Amino acid sequence: MTRRSYQYVVLRCVPRVDREEFLNVGVLVYCEADGYLEAAWQVDRERLLSLDPRVDVDQLCEALSFVDGVCAGDERGGEASRAPLGTRFGFLKAPRSTVLQPGPVHGGVTTDPARELERLLERFVG
Repeated sequence: MTRRSYQYVVLRCVPRVDREEFLNVGVLVYCEADGYLEAAWQVDRERLLSLDPRVDVDQLCEALSFVDGVCAGDERGGEASRAPLGTRFGFLKAPRSTVLQPGPVHGGVTTDPARELERLLERFVG
């Protein structure tokens, strides 16, 4: 089995930037060698609302669906979904001042990026 390098970003819900509190809600994995770019996410509504009762959970889920669309290259991702995979990853890992923010980029090696995505989701979100 060939080991290939990959990069990943943990996606965070930051309801109030001024408080610097966040809850991990997803993971994004990019493996250039495999042409792989996928996101996986889980939103725990109760935990989010305990962090900030005013957070718009539906808006967060829409933002995460947008990330899915960019990864898949479909219409949910708008203009960004038509770019090459590496450019899409660059777009998704860029910080924004929204309720959904990427953490720092990390890397690793794997023989199976999809399995690594599942492992990372469980480790950081589950």
